[in-house]
Amino acid sequence: GKTTLALEISQDEGFVSYSFDDANLVATAQADPMGFVAELPAKAILDEVQRVPEIFAPLKLAIDRDRQPGRFLLTGSTNVLLVPGLSDSLAGRMEIVRLHSLAQCEIERTRPDFLDRLFEGAFPSTDFGRLGSELMERIVAGGFPAALARPQIRRRRAWYQAYLESLVQRDVRDMAQLSHLDVVPRLLAVAASQTARLFNVSDLASPFQVSRPTIRDYLVLLERIFVLELLPPWHTNQLSRLVKTPKLHLSDTGLASAVLGLDVAALAKDRDLLGRLLETFVVGELRRQSSWADAASITFHHFRDRDGLEVDLILERNGREIAGVEVKASGTVTDADFRALRHLRDSLGERFRSGVVLYDGDRSLSFGGRMYAVPIRALWADSVSVGRRE
Repeated sequence: GKTTLALEISQDEGFVSYSFDDANLVATAQADPMGFVAELPAKAILDEVQRVPEIFAPLKLAIDRDRQPGRFLLTGSTNVLLVPGLSDSLAGRMEIVRLHSLAQCEIERTRPDFLDRLFEGAFPSTDFGRLGSELMERIVAGGFPAALARPQIRRRRAWYQAYLESLVQRDVRDMAQLSHLDVVPRLLAVAASQTARLFNVSDLASPFQVSRPTIRDYLVLLERIFVLELLPPWHTNQLSRLVKTPKLHLSDTGLASAVLGLDVAALAKDRDLLGRLLETFVVGELRRQSSWADAASITFHHFRDRDGLEVDLILERNGREIAGVEVKASGTVTDADFRALRHLRDSLGERFRSGVVLYDGDRSLSFGGRMYAVPIRALWADSVSVGRRE
């Protein structure tokens, strides 16, 4: 997706594209990085740039000589900030844009206002409609465009398996020389089965005859190529006895489902896994939406204390405003589902904007004191079209 997007947005701007998937081009750039950069045209796309870190220092010199922004468009399959030498070479000279898989609102071509309402504490009683089995279909499908273009589940799963193999054979090899490359796909399957649980290296390492430090290194690699994401714990001086372990999430539930061999029928039979994949699905959807939120910095955390209170997702806006989101796969919500959210509200006072329990029901409902039960479909529903239906 990133290469296609880069070409589409630059095709009328006079850019020339260079792909480091080409081994000959890689060899040329490595042999004479200064000369390679010097010969680049005024506007250039450098695709899979992590494969040639030798050009970062020459790029820095070229940028410093001509500070006109937008001359170079770099793409990479890994977190380029973690490529050796890049963060030092281009610090203050580049803007990083994370390209997620598609959000549900992008798939549906809607303009939701869920994040705005969450921090406004305003969810009027609205009928969104229950998702039912459609919810599981969306979880299993994921958000990769090439996979979504395949209507048959078997073909979609085959695409995800091929994508995983490509990640292992290409991107993981680029990042490190691994002695047990065959462990990576199996480790990813174990991680997928642990999604939305506290990150525990011992549990993830137990099926393998490989040391814990090695497994940790492999997990770091999977995080660097955007397959795994760690959700940090939220903490504040106003609360004590907090658990400070991050939560593990896969970056896309379609990939997780394919790795685990899940279809809708299999997911429906495993309510525990359904609940955790749904939580990962919601975290991913809100991360994607926040990435284009205007004039707001939203960070994501989870909350858990040693007394058993937990909130699946804590959103903090501009370092001050707090909102909490709990996720339920069922179609009913009770007052008890707001226990941890109310604890946060009472501890934080005006900093706490609202608490939401997302559920697979029909209608948004107020439970008083800035607490709401909200249908999962509200995450991506177009507020204008919903209002018209009402």
